[in-house]
Amino acid sequence: MITCFIRYEIDPFKRPAFADYSRNWGQCIPRCGADLIGYFGPHEGSATTAYGVYNIESLAAYEAYRQRLSADPLGKENHVFAQRERFILKEDRIFLKNLSTPHLERTQP
Repeated sequence: MITCFIRYEIDPFKRPAFADYSRNWGQCIPRCGADLIGYFGPHEGSATTAYGVYNIESLAAYEAYRQRLSADPLGKENHVFAQRERFILKEDRIFLKNLSTPHLERTQP
């Protein structure tokens, strides 16, 4: 299993548009085969940094997922929405592997 971290630099004056974009991916990404952890937007601190995070089985599975995502009607619409509204200023994608599992379950004192 690998995790895709997408780091966005967003227009701070268009945060509501990024929130709509994020909710749309909340529908598309799971439907197209990835395990969405979530989209995260500014709350405190930076007003321009946001993240999208999801798990996928492998880079081969990622390629198949991207094909399904590009054919998904809402996925297409969301991509056009982002281009039209220009709320994403920069986007970086990295794939990482969780090295700390299994985690110890926390016990109550």
